Amino acid sequence: MMKTPIRQSICRVVSVQEVAENIHVLAFQSEAIARTVRPGQFLNVRVAETTDPLLRRPFSVYRTVGERVEIIFNVVGRGTAALRMKRPGESVDVLGPLGVPFGIDDPDFSTAILVAGGLGVAPLPIATVALKAAGKTVQTFLGARTARSVVSAHLDNVRFATDDGTTGFHGTVVDLLRDALGKQSPSSPKIFGCGPTPMLRALADLAVEANICCEISLEGPMACGIGICQGCPVEMTAGEKKYSLMCTDGPVFDVRTIKL
Repeated sequence: MMKTPIRQSICRVVSVQEVAENIHVLAFQSEAIARTVRPGQFLNVRVAETTDPLLRRPFSVYRTVGERVEIIFNVVGRGTAALRMKRPGESVDVLGPLGVPFGIDDPDFSTAILVAGGLGVAPLPIATVALKAAGKTVQTFLGARTARSVVSAHLDNVRFATDDGTTGFHGTVVDLLRDALGKQSPSSPKIFGCGPTPMLRALADLAVEANICCEISLEGPMACGIGICQGCPVEMTAGEKKYSLMCTDGPVFDVRTIKL
């Protein structure tokens, strides 16, 4: 696989919009990133022009529209609070695209099952566009704590699960998927998942149980994004390497190859 060239770019902010409770989409202009990024890859963003906060923050690419690139985030600390305060015309320092993308070009499946928990929805819109362009059928399963936290724009055939039952299935998104698979078997499926580790662990168990190929995008601290700091190890199930790096060998992994 040819690697996507990594660029450091100073990009002009186009907009910052709140799309759900405490969840924002930041759009910036970058023809180079929009043209080369692939679904599942991420960007490392310097959130402030000062050294505080010092480290970059990793964000999956949410969507591209022409030369515009979008990331989605919820405000949980100083870094994301600084991003929320960006205004059109200001700039962000962006490193990317980074990491290994989803295996969308895999010819061995015809139905893509997209599964997200919370802000794991981040890489799904860009993946949906690519999957449909590749002629795949797309089914989407979204999980959130409550209806106020659901982000479903730019997705296809969406089913919902909420922890409090305020919309859709009352329970976890993995339980929703299990229920759906028990009622109807999709044609030549492949699962693509993203979300918190406990949800991904449950999704991996279901995929193995159902004998469905499953790729997941891991969430975690990726300070440098290029493998220098060695701060994002992932334990492997077999092979010469006991550990891989989330930022350079992932963040997308086949669930059969890693220990969650």
